[in-house]
Amino acid sequence: MPRDEILEQRAEFERAIEGQTLCTRLRDTAERHPDLPAYSDRDGAGWRTLTWGRTRQLALEIAAGFAALGLAPGEVVALMMPNRSEHVLADFGAVHAGGVPTTVYATLAADQVAFVAGNCSAAYAVLDGRDQLDRWLPVLDRLPGLRRVIVLDAAVCPSGDRFMTWDDFLELGRERLAADPAEIDRRWQAVKPSDTLTVLYTSGTTGDPKGVLITHTMALYEAAVSEATSALPPHNTAISYLPFAHIADRVLSMYLPVVRAAHVHMCPDPAQLTAVLREVRPDSFFGVPRVWEKIMAGVQAVLAAETDEAKKAAVAGALDVGRQYVGGLQYGGTVSAELRAAFEQADAAVLGTIRGLLGLDRVVQALSAAAPLPIEVARFFAGLGIKIMDVYGMTETTGAVTANTDEGFRLGTVGRPFPGVELRIAEDGEILVRGSTCTPGYLGRPEATAELLDEEGWVHTGDVGELDPDGFLKVVDRKKELIITAGGENIAPSLIENLLKEHPLVGQALAYGDRRPYVVALITLDGEVAPVWAAAAGIDTTDLAALAGHPLVLAEIEQAVTDANARLARVQQVKRWRVLPAEWTAESEELTPTLKLKRRVVHGKYTDVIEELYPS
Repeated sequence: MPRDEILEQRAEFERAIEGQTLCTRLRDTAERHPDLPAYSDRDGAGWRTLTWGRTRQLALEIAAGFAALGLAPGEVVALMMPNRSEHVLADFGAVHAGGVPTTVYATLAADQVAFVAGNCSAAYAVLDGRDQLDRWLPVLDRLPGLRRVIVLDAAVCPSGDRFMTWDDFLELGRERLAADPAEIDRRWQAVKPSDTLTVLYTSGTTGDPKGVLITHTMALYEAAVSEATSALPPHNTAISYLPFAHIADRVLSMYLPVVRAAHVHMCPDPAQLTAVLREVRPDSFFGVPRVWEKIMAGVQAVLAAETDEAKKAAVAGALDVGRQYVGGLQYGGTVSAELRAAFEQADAAVLGTIRGLLGLDRVVQALSAAAPLPIEVARFFAGLGIKIMDVYGMTETTGAVTANTDEGFRLGTVGRPFPGVELRIAEDGEILVRGSTCTPGYLGRPEATAELLDEEGWVHTGDVGELDPDGFLKVVDRKKELIITAGGENIAPSLIENLLKEHPLVGQALAYGDRRPYVVALITLDGEVAPVWAAAAGIDTTDLAALAGHPLVLAEIEQAVTDANARLARVQQVKRWRVLPAEWTAESEELTPTLKLKRRVVHGKYTDVIEELYPS
């Protein structure tokens, strides 16, 4: 698209949100839809729900609470809580008081907490309970500017002037708002579109996390283009389970719901996601690739255990029809009347039932981001009749800047640019982005900001990509993560890793070979699938460490490597590999909280194992 048309699109969306802030949008939604459900939390066997009217009232009371404690405009409130309505309310309350909320990843160690809280000069913290306190208490003496710590779980709230229970904080806010409502009105009305709405810290895959500045305008532009390109029904239903420190869940569970008066169900424990999915049956669902992979692995494990050959054949046939049907819906494709009829029959007989068992039967918008979705995962869900719309963006662009949409999607790509977004590929293959959602920079990190933003305002994403003739973007890999072998070949490790992870037994994989004569791989077993697979294979243990060395498991992994190698060029093929005895998690630090590999951590932890794979 010519640049003048892109700029015209941008100007149109900027005019639509001119003068608006999150505060004004929440006011408008609360006035128009005061009784519609906003946020629901599990309450015993049922759900406890806040309406949009009540959400705004509580946000104002919490803003008054922060004002009573002395929060000055621009000061930072650090939040460390799971996905629960109080997290959103504390965030909105801080904003309405003129403050800047930042969610701190709940998996950070104490020293990392100290770094983040110190970098943003957090003046207040709102913590959930014991686990979060254990991460903050050891470093409080290093945070003299942190004036008050508010704790939701009153039973573990320490004594002393520096601490306060959530209930006492709410009571303080109610009293302050009742006594002087005009003060809070002045505060939220003084908030400007160009003000910082939140500071979000990168997940630290390449060193200390950096605080990304996100303004009200950036967030509302992102919400506006997301809304304009969405096929969702009004007031959609969704599930929030990813950390609010992650830009995707902030947009999808905080900012976009305010704009469209959506209903968000909270899932504070991601391990309960499958159960919540089946109960809520949302009409929109977002998953990082690893979540989609785990759902796929679970379905594949169940299908593999089926002993009725007639049923297996029926499911396989239905999945094939689903893949053909969704494939035909791609940009430039066609769906014949015969294929449509065949899909409707397969959907009624098989596919709809499977989606229902997963809780995905009502989903009309399935999204994936944070890393490119492996093509085989996309094809698997296409077989179920689900179009996973892969999107691309980063914290520094307030989330998605490209997206697959109903009007134009192509499997294996992350779609085309959102309206008003400029995108180009640099000479070295790096993806460059420019637009209204791009950050002005990192908090207190001018040198890092200079590396991110060039003089013309282009964000250097650090990702390598390709554009096809129709303008669809394909992300190849991270620029700094490309393997350059001893022979000089450039290899994208994620390509190899994604092929390995197609086998249900494989939980995570890391390909290695920088400056080496060939590629090797470290592999971990899937903690949920491996015990089920082992039982079906007659293995009398479910211990992952034991399974990692079991001959039957090793033979199956060898086959997985062979299958992956068959689809790779010779220089990309894995020559040697090792199955590790434990899973990689965010807690053990091999993964970020958004389940991306921390390659430096893995390289450091498993240096000896890697060296053993390169015998002299």
